[in-house]
Amino acid sequence: MDELVLRPIGPGDVDALQELIESDPGYTERITGYPPGPSDAQSLLLMRPEDLPEESKVVLGAFVADRLVAVVDLLRGFPNDQTAFIGLLEVHSKHQGLGYGRTTYSLVEQYVGTTWPEVRTLRLAVVDTNADVATGFWRRQGFEPTGEERPYRYDKLESVARLYEKPLPEQSGS
Repeated sequence: MDELVLRPIGPGDVDALQELIESDPGYTERITGYPPGPSDAQSLLLMRPEDLPEESKVVLGAFVADRLVAVVDLLRGFPNDQTAFIGLLEVHSKHQGLGYGRTTYSLVEQYVGTTWPEVRTLRLAVVDTNADVATGFWRRQGFEPTGEERPYRYDKLESVARLYEKPLPEQSGS
């Protein structure tokens, strides 16, 4: 596997991000009930909880050379100051099953640990309509269910989002 570099998605990456989202229509359909739309990349870059400041959201791309192979949506300080929320980790369909998801996640853990020292816990939600695909992956990364669940609704799609958490390893030298 080629070396992955994690960096924030910039305006010049929007087309590559849109192409990544469109490469895996099954994911979008399981989460929204619809195939990917033409502005999904732009929406991903902008969407965040209303009470969260803009600078608390970062969308990171995992690149091999100049190819975007995975994307991660991160919220700093959500739902509290010690927690970062992973809204999405999606791997381009051409690169699935090659270990890029696992490597991207590992880089995310390093990013959070070095960039946001106050964060002690990573949190995410798995929507039941995507659980067959996502749960095993997140459990293998060390996430455990919290037992919390909430109704999940996207237009006509109704499901349940189950919350998972993982404590971050203690940072040495801080």
